[in-house]
Amino acid sequence: MILYNNRLIDREEARVDIEDRGYQFGDGVYEVVSVYGGKIFRLQEHLDRFEYSANQIGITLPVSLENLSENLHKLIAHHELSDGQIYYQVTRGYAPRNHPFPENPQPVLTGYVTRKPRPVEAMKNGVAAIITDDIRWLRCDIKSLNLLGSVLAKQKAAEAGAYEAIQHRDGVVTEGSASNLFMVKDGKLHTHPLGNLILGGITRIVVLEIAKKLGIDVVESSFTLSELAEAEELFLTSTTSEIMPIVTLDGKPVRSGAPGSVTKLLQEEFEGLL
Repeated sequence: MILYNNRLIDREEARVDIEDRGYQFGDGVYEVVSVYGGKIFRLQEHLDRFEYSANQIGITLPVSLENLSENLHKLIAHHELSDGQIYYQVTRGYAPRNHPFPENPQPVLTGYVTRKPRPVEAMKNGVAAIITDDIRWLRCDIKSLNLLGSVLAKQKAAEAGAYEAIQHRDGVVTEGSASNLFMVKDGKLHTHPLGNLILGGITRIVVLEIAKKLGIDVVESSFTLSELAEAEELFLTSTTSEIMPIVTLDGKPVRSGAPGSVTKLLQEEFEGLL
């Protein structure tokens, strides 16, 4: 079963018109939530961001956030999902192909469950990353279906045998292709400030809350590639990657080449929230 607007239907029944604007223009937004022990982690924050992204591109959600929450829980119950993810998106809907918004659009909301396992070993041992230009559009705060820039960056990382691509604009580090980035330097936690150049990640929010609780100083300010090269620790955050240590960058070890103490402490605290 999948979610279609305000009801659950068999996946085989689901149809998307060839002129759906999500298919032809990437005209829509999406979310991914994690499920731990049958419960959705930080659902309200995800719902709020979904509504924000839709509002930013002028899409009125076809259901209320309350109904959406109920339906996501119905999906979990139907699939007996203990641990996994739910992907959901909304497009502006079908209209004859034309760039301007159609009159009286009928948005289409869909959602389904996946059972991608937690990357436990990678979180324990750390991953490799590369550096690449940030070629994405200038509204990265919107969780848009337009992901070609991220796809190309992630593919570049895959071809280099890396987990993630760390992006920069003219030497200023932004975030990963599908993640937020944190740097530990001089005992402080550094991350790019919110704005149009990064996505306001939900796991990013959780990490900042944990850091405050532990008394770790946080600097929400942009930093450069040269500063990145001097990092004591690096890690990325996302719904599916959680808190993921970066132990090599462009083939060179990050300090000792192993997850650092601050990263591991944050991981332990995060685990206690699940």
